[in-house]
Amino acid sequence: MTVIVLLVATLGFRLLGALGVRRFGTWQVSVAHGLAVMVVMTGSAHFVPEGVTFMPNHGDLVRMVPPFVPFPAAVVHLTGVLELAGAIGLVLPATRRAAGICLALLFVGLLPANVYAAVSDVPFAGGEATPLWERVPEQVLYIAAALFAAWRRAVAVREGVRPVPAAR
Repeated sequence: MTVIVLLVATLGFRLLGALGVRRFGTWQVSVAHGLAVMVVMTGSAHFVPEGVTFMPNHGDLVRMVPPFVPFPAAVVHLTGVLELAGAIGLVLPATRRAAGICLALLFVGLLPANVYAAVSDVPFAGGEATPLWERVPEQVLYIAAALFAAWRRAVAVREGVRPVPAAR
């Protein structure tokens, strides 16, 4: 589901760019905003009460945390806050690079939880466990999207941000 959200949101932003919305005039900016939409969705799940079954909830995410990680409930809350902060950072041109790099690092850090959940058959969102062959490529896609959003290019001029001159 999250891959679909990322792809549809990215294509929607890119379509807006093709229709003349200057902010979304590049794939890089469209991916950054599409990833922000996806991360708002995933980050908000960290705070959804356990009784909710139509989407992942706090309890699902706590069960994904490997046993060697202390204070799993607090870690889930912290990662949710970090994801939401990353989403905000992605949509602001001045912080996009840092947010993309930080989110990529966060996604790398979350990979052990995804591996643990798949290998241990931890059910997710009221359904079955997501298989490892699906979880790992999804994480790689999210890492790639975050790094692509962070990649320095001549996008700043299009967004109305003046590039910082190189130090002499």
